[in-house]
Amino acid sequence: MSGLSLGQPGQPRLPALRHPLLALLAGVLHTGAFAPSPAWWLQPLALAWLFWASLDARPRRAALLGALFGIGWLASGLWWLYISMHDFGHLPGAVSALAVLLLATFLSLYYALGLGLAARLAGPAWARALAFAALWLGAELARATLLTGFPWIASGYAHTQGPLAVFAPWIGVYGITALSALVAAALAARAWRLLGLVVVLIAAGQALPGAFTQPAGELAVSLVQPNIPQDQKFDRDRFNDNLDKLATLIESARGQLVITPESVLPLPLAWLDEGQVARFQRAAAQRPLLLGTFLGSEQQGFVNSLVALGTPQPYDYGKRHLLPFGEFIPPGFHWFVRAMRIPMDDQAHGTHQRAMPLAGQRLRPLICYEDLFGEDVVASALDQGEAAATIFVNTSNLAWFGPRMVQDQHLQFSQMRALEFQRPLVRATNTGATALVDHQGRVVARLPPEQPGVLEVTVQGRRGETPYARWLAAFGLWPLWVGVALGLLPALWLRRRR
Repeated sequence: MSGLSLGQPGQPRLPALRHPLLALLAGVLHTGAFAPSPAWWLQPLALAWLFWASLDARPRRAALLGALFGIGWLASGLWWLYISMHDFGHLPGAVSALAVLLLATFLSLYYALGLGLAARLAGPAWARALAFAALWLGAELARATLLTGFPWIASGYAHTQGPLAVFAPWIGVYGITALSALVAAALAARAWRLLGLVVVLIAAGQALPGAFTQPAGELAVSLVQPNIPQDQKFDRDRFNDNLDKLATLIESARGQLVITPESVLPLPLAWLDEGQVARFQRAAAQRPLLLGTFLGSEQQGFVNSLVALGTPQPYDYGKRHLLPFGEFIPPGFHWFVRAMRIPMDDQAHGTHQRAMPLAGQRLRPLICYEDLFGEDVVASALDQGEAAATIFVNTSNLAWFGPRMVQDQHLQFSQMRALEFQRPLVRATNTGATALVDHQGRVVARLPPEQPGVLEVTVQGRRGETPYARWLAAFGLWPLWVGVALGLLPALWLRRRR
């Protein structure tokens, strides 16, 4: 245990710097590492403070520090949920704020458990650093997968820029999470040899081969941003005017394919009158249209879908990874969701994972936050041989959450998906961020938020697989869980010997 404390065991020399309230502040600083003003270096530094403050703490206190850090991080990173509940769900402000706090508190339990377990382990600095990093990775993986998963602003997303970004096509966002946690833990434990080895590894990684996919032709795409205010979307008096504005934008497009945001028609296409449907069909006769609408029925359930008009072959895609509370209601929470009066609040799941063939490309839709699940929804689009996707398409409606922070966060997640799989990703959104991200994770073009318009882009499709895509297809996330176990082994073995 030499070198781990700043004073005598149980008597840290600087107790004020370990105060639990500082864990809340460190969590907020952790959020500052993400978009809209990403400062990637803040992420390992904030985490290093948390690990340092937990090193000599009793398990309960370490768990408290982990929980408070998580609350500060997730409440400040998910505050925009307040807008959907208060402004559009019409819940009282205090209730909406409490709901965000309760969600952050619940999600922070993963980190409380991880830090509490880490505090029970013993050994030299390097062993405890490995254990801290492994348990942090385990907490992040658990948050991403359990109870349908909610991996918003997972630690690794802070590193779409900076020296760790080069590892994305090799180990993905959670591998980067583990690497940044190892840097933080080694720094906190003053495990200098381990820290030196990790720094050398990161430096050597800058010379890793970086090109795993090849160009596969180009496609001109028109991305529609109608900018329909959320409080008008379901307003019957404004519906026809909104529909006319949408159709006008579609008719002005010049690409080989026009893509609209998700649920830009807030009801099934079949429910429109004949004249309105005919107008969309005439526009699609000029250039194919991928239209956000709903399929299904009241008996079978409605599916958040994209429907192709004007394509050589019929095509539709239904969202499979649904958003809790917004698109499906967890058992026991119908009263809460009904109070917010969210239309289409309990939807059915889509049924297939096919990409859409067009002009030599294969476009794989990802509706709303489906693009956060790279290990599942996105990877499945590449494990299909010649039918593998060449372009990813994200369609979203973030108007529920306002223009600040959430748009830039979601765009950052799209950048990570592009880096992991070396595929371009186009985004068509209602109010932003409508953009083109190239296969190197760079934002090539973007419309200003909360302005109607059409973003005309030329997208270069890509073929081939990254190492990350290959091992995901073979093993899923299990290699990372194995990494969690291996990281814990030294500290567990040494604790057993004591």
